[in-house]
Amino acid sequence: MDSDVPAPAPWSRTLDRFLESLLLERGLSERTVQAYGGDIRRLCRALEETREDPLSATQDQVATHLRQLRRQGLAPRSIARSLVSIRAFYEHLIESGDRTDNPAAHLTPPRLWRKLPRVLSEAHVETLLATPDPGEPLGLRDKAMLELLYATGMRVSELVELELGQLRLEFGFVLVRGKGDKERVVPVGEQAESWLNRYLEDVRPRSAKGRHERVFVNRFGKPLSRQGFWKKLRQYCHQAGIEVVSPHVIRHSFATHLLEHGADLRSVQMMLGHADISTTQIYTHIHAQRLRSLYDQYHPRSRRFQA
Repeated sequence: MDSDVPAPAPWSRTLDRFLESLLLERGLSERTVQAYGGDIRRLCRALEETREDPLSATQDQVATHLRQLRRQGLAPRSIARSLVSIRAFYEHLIESGDRTDNPAAHLTPPRLWRKLPRVLSEAHVETLLATPDPGEPLGLRDKAMLELLYATGMRVSELVELELGQLRLEFGFVLVRGKGDKERVVPVGEQAESWLNRYLEDVRPRSAKGRHERVFVNRFGKPLSRQGFWKKLRQYCHQAGIEVVSPHVIRHSFATHLLEHGADLRSVQMMLGHADISTTQIYTHIHAQRLRSLYDQYHPRSRRFQA
């Protein structure tokens, strides 16, 4: 019987009007409106369970709900979206004259986890570095570039814009000109130094012919472009049988491998040219993640271990 059907809660009728305004007045898509509705219904039902009125919810009650979502394992991005929905709902109540304040107005969304950058294994780096043919002039150039990129962690723009005056190979380092035209001193390993010297002696003089100061040149003797290096890197990834990576992945690999072999974070920060050490700390997360993966794979008492 119809008389046995409970009447909808006041918040439910108010929510329906709010969602209708999103659809008709603001022109949001049905999918977006459904997402708003799901977020707000979840809040209202949670408040009902504790005998609290959703239409007169306080800031503490909304904050408690968001913390509960986090404890339930909801992703930070989803919690942030839920806060946007809730804030819009209570703003609607203010506009309709049903409230004078927004309990979600001053709440901050959870900090979104930063996606960890991709890193090559040391074995894959070795395979990639061994791919260019140093018996060919351009192969020798590419070998020197890849070795220098991995040895220093330079950005690709810093690599292709490197000039002869920045080389201090007799002392084992280069002066890298980074963002904001700031210079930093970066050591160069013996292997990279050896290949770079070979390129400077055997290839560059005949190609550049003294026309400019850029270290790395194309087949016509002009400065090599970023796009030109990217193209060669893709080619060598295919030849090496590894997934195509960007030059920045080699920079990430440089930093991660240094930390894995005991380098301190401050030194890595200086070599990368990061103004803020918090930017460099992302590599400690990569290191920890890789250690966790190795543990899960090989430790016999790990739940994930498979014989």
